[in-house]
Amino acid sequence: MTLADILVIAAHPDDAEFGAAGTVAKWIREGRQAAYLICTSGEKGTTDPTLTPEMLSGIREEEQRAAARTLGVQSVTFLRMPDQGLEDTAEFRKLIVRMIRTFRPAIVMTSDPYRRYIWHRDHRVIGQVVLDAVFPFARDRLAYADLLAEGIMPHKVRELYFWGTEDINFRSDITATFDLKIAALRCHASQVREFNRGDPIEWLRQRCREMAAGEAFGLAEGFHRVEAPP
Repeated sequence: MTLADILVIAAHPDDAEFGAAGTVAKWIREGRQAAYLICTSGEKGTTDPTLTPEMLSGIREEEQRAAARTLGVQSVTFLRMPDQGLEDTAEFRKLIVRMIRTFRPAIVMTSDPYRRYIWHRDHRVIGQVVLDAVFPFARDRLAYADLLAEGIMPHKVRELYFWGTEDINFRSDITATFDLKIAALRCHASQVREFNRGDPIEWLRQRCREMAAGEAFGLAEGFHRVEAPP
């Protein structure tokens, strides 16, 4: 694994494209390096009775790799944990700490664990696990001290960006990269055809317009941004 300025940690393939791809593409254009960490392969995300979980996981992993190439993301790592089965455990947290310490990003992006009511449980769980992994576990030298023996040293993340939030405090101008966001999203063909809110592209364009309301730019991705303690 190579180092990354930005580590995007998502529960499923396509989560990052819906939530953060325009911002990731913008930062890559500015010269930053980005990596994806996908916790599940999304093997339950279909209504197609002809697909098995094994078939769908292969399809979705290839779709995610294609989307990452479209954006210029340097690597995609799949943990292949069970879709709809993520749990907040010490073992999972340690794995995320390992990944953070390995990639050593300044910025970590993931889904908001505090969104109320209707929200995929995997999104809640990964958001909470990532938040705890960043602070204090990835930072503190003696948290999971056995990692030190492997040469996996502590790392301080500077910023977290949570997508899917109801508490937006940072709006990223994606006017220049919205088309790239859409191109990456179209790579997830198995999921685009499952979308049940009409045309997913027009729905997303309207959402990005709404998130840019009151700003000087026309299209935005909204996040809850947190500066990690030193």
